[in-house]
Order: sequence, then structure tokens, then C-alpha cells
Amino acid sequence: MNKTIIQDLGEYSGNHLWIKREDLIPFSFGGNKARKAELFFREIDSSDYNCVVTYGSSSSNHCRVISNECCRRGLKCCIISPEEASEPTFNSYMMELFGAEMKTVPVSEVHDTIEDTLRRLREDGYRPFFIEGGGHGNTGTEAYVQCYREIVEQEQELGVHFDHIFFASGTGTTHAGLVAGQLLNGDEREIIGISIARKNPRGRDVVIDSLRSYLGDRVSEDEIQKKTVFIDEYVTGYGKGSPEVTALITDILKRYGISLDPTYTGLAFRGMTEYMKNISGKNVLFIHTGGTPLFFDLLRRKE
Repeated sequence: MNKTIIQDLGEYSGNHLWIKREDLIPFSFGGNKARKAELFFREIDSSDYNCVVTYGSSSSNHCRVISNECCRRGLKCCIISPEEASEPTFNSYMMELFGAEMKTVPVSEVHDTIEDTLRRLREDGYRPFFIEGGGHGNTGTEAYVQCYREIVEQEQELGVHFDHIFFASGTGTTHAGLVAGQLLNGDEREIIGISIARKNPRGRDVVIDSLRSYLGDRVSEDEIQKKTVFIDEYVTGYGKGSPEVTALITDILKRYGISLDPTYTGLAFRGMTEYMKNISGKNVLFIHTGGTPLFFDLLRRKE
């Protein structure tokens, strides 16, 4: 994968702001789920799998990307979704467009439904590849260890050191990958995940568990705990946004021509903006983790 650009936005809230445009990864509207999907599909493409099963809500960027990549390859795709988060979105419309077989069940039945789906597919002669929701697991973490290395290389090219890195923290492996990259590289900076759904302690614990799984005994528990910063102050309910987030998204579009969304990046950008009120003169990087189709859901709500 070619490096995604880092765009200089100049002065912002008393600091200097850059944005890493993961949303410009050149397939399926990009984003962190596209970066992870590239690694998952390397494994799929190199083996004899002919079907993919995954899990996510109707807002899931992950499910949209996975179903698109399956469609491109002519692979069957099965998506299990919780009915508690099943409102139609532009992401879910695209999942249907890509021909994904979608099944909506109560969240309490998701695990058993996944197992039943995998068993049924094997009985029907398919060779399914299962991807955890959001691309969770060491493959998803590795994608953002690679992204961290990419950021370090770009710092050298730009002649800048980012004091703080902000992003939307959801299922945990984007967050874990960035922190793992920092720990393995021995860098000093603040990597700050803004929660889009989970509250502490669970949200942070999921990131910690992913770090332990990926790093093993290469890094001490004290260092893992010290470097994992998970802020849950701005959670408004998954996919619900808020008037403050909507106003910020509108402002960023007008000022920079960059679209954020109310489910992921808008929440994270607002959290970063609030955090920046307590710092000044710092070099700050915001990672745009994608979600462009959900921006248009916001416009539809305003009709």
C-alpha cells in the first residue's frame, strides 16, 4: 500500500494541526478498515477460501469494505448484524449493492448465529474465512503498526515531530496498532484514542487485551498501561452524534473541504478539539479513519 498523505491544516486551537488521510486509501472509500482489509485479503487470496463471514452494525465501515472486496473477487459474503443497531445507512445500502447476505438478530444471538452460519456454509461445501467485527485481532493490529511506521517515515520527510496523535477508537485494533508501533519504536509522544461507543474500563481494556495479544512479552505490562490513553468523555451513543458534532462537521467541511462523519471521525475530532484547549504550541496529527458514506447520512438527516 502506498503511504496515505499527511495534509497540513495550519494553526488550529493554538496548536499546529495535520491530518493523515486514511480516507483516501484508493478502494471502497478508504479508511482504517480498508487498510486492515488489505491484509485480510492477502491471506484470503493466497489460500482456497471462497466465502467471508463477518459481523457489524448497519453503520459499519468494516462491513461495507469487506463486502466490497468480496464483490470485487466474486466471493460470497455473509454479514451478521445486531438488530439494536440496524437503521438503514448508506453503508448498509452498499452492503446490499455488493450482494452481501445479511442477517439481523438480537445482539445476544450474534455469537450463536455466527457459529450456525459457518457450520451451514461448510455443510454446503463452502470454505469460509471469518473476520471478527471491525477487523479485530492481530491482523487488524498489524495494519496499524505498519501505519505507525509510515507516520514516522513521513515525519522525517516533513521535518516535524507529532507531539500528539488523535483518532477514533472503536473495536480497538487501530488504537492497539498505533500504541504497539510506538512501544516497539521507543518514541515519546501522546497517542490518544477518542472513544466512539465504549466507556471505561471496558473500552480501554479491549485495547490493552489487543496489545498483550500482539506484543506478547516484547514490552512490559507497565509500558502498555502507561501508553494506552482512552478518552470516553464524548460518547453520545453509537451512531447518534450530537448537535455539537454536527456543527463541527459543518465547520470542518467549510474550512478545509474535508468531510467527517457523526459516528466515528466527527466524534473523534470533537474530542481532540476539546483536549487541545488544554495544550498549546504542539504539533498535532489527526488520523482520518474514513467513513465518508456516513457523512451523507448526516446530510439526509438534515432534509
